[in-house]
Amino acid sequence: MAHLSYVNVFAKDVVALSGFYQRVFGFPEIESIRSPIFRGLDTGQSSLGFNALDAYELLQLSEFSDTRGVKFLLNIDVDSKDEVDRRVPLAVEAGATLIKPPYVTYYNWYQSVLLDPEGNVFRINFMM
Repeated sequence: MAHLSYVNVFAKDVVALSGFYQRVFGFPEIESIRSPIFRGLDTGQSSLGFNALDAYELLQLSEFSDTRGVKFLLNIDVDSKDEVDRRVPLAVEAGATLIKPPYVTYYNWYQSVLLDPEGNVFRINFMM
């Protein structure tokens, strides 16, 4: 069966942006795959990668390198509503922008919507 191994984010500063997710969620770095243009974090179930913008050329994606607009949505699940409430201010203190404070969705999740320091959208979720 296929499974998701990584979600990779193109980042202007791979060190700073991966550090943001380490500080907010405690994801450890996978140091064995570190390079000047890449950092990887172990999320426990899959991995979160950060590629420098140089990777567009490396992957022959230069014609698609326009990074304006929302291109993806990271969803990070936590173990409780209290955990959502605890991590949202941590994220804001670490440089995130709060878009939508914690709320109960129509599909009965408790979540908050934020932008990371580079403007990428992410949600902190608890599935009730």
